[in-house]
Amino acid sequence: MRQKSKGFDFKQFRIEHDRCAMKVGTDAVLLGAWVEVEKTTRILDIGTGSGIIALMLAQRTPSNARIDALEPEQEAADQAQENVDRSPWNNKIIVHQKKLQEFKAPYKYDLIVSNPPYFLNSQLPPSPHRSKARHTHSLSHSELIQGVLQLLNENGRLAVILPTIEGINFQELAKTAKLFVNRQLAFFSRDGKPQERWLFELSFQPKEIANETLILHAHGEAWSDAYQQLTSAFYTKL
Repeated sequence: MRQKSKGFDFKQFRIEHDRCAMKVGTDAVLLGAWVEVEKTTRILDIGTGSGIIALMLAQRTPSNARIDALEPEQEAADQAQENVDRSPWNNKIIVHQKKLQEFKAPYKYDLIVSNPPYFLNSQLPPSPHRSKARHTHSLSHSELIQGVLQLLNENGRLAVILPTIEGINFQELAKTAKLFVNRQLAFFSRDGKPQERWLFELSFQPKEIANETLILHAHGEAWSDAYQQLTSAFYTKL
């Protein structure tokens, strides 16, 4: 007997993620909702997992936008493709079962997004698939930046989400490669708690950084007005 699906329903699409190492979570939703997509028609999603960020960006972009979604793990890539096929945007997204290090494109991108591996030296989790998804031995931050340098057009942007310390290190690494933070968001789960994430938009043009802050929980377990406003096009309960 087939088990009942444990997928996740958004307003305009559904995500199945039982075969993906990384499940639907706040990080992906944050990045997919926050990144700027105006005047963006060529998008690359590195490490798409279940395809959630690619689908969020498909929802937010015009019909002529095209999204390439890279996923090195076969099972996750297959499930991402199934999620795309069931969505309203199966003509906008192509899932590639490839590592970034092996990927070639005949064009360069207006926007590259990634919820990248980030654990540098911490203990590996027991699942080898989750290990690859979370730890940089599968895609180092240097390799990510080198791939971006090859694939981003001269006016394009890279958007990433990372834990606080890893985010600071990534920003410095990117700066040495002439990729500069233009916009950043400091994310906190609760007021008074330490910062948990950095969201960055980077480009080849150094600019004054636009600083933003977002708190997830305003009172108790209730979502803040700012988080609800950011994600209202996606969550079914908003």
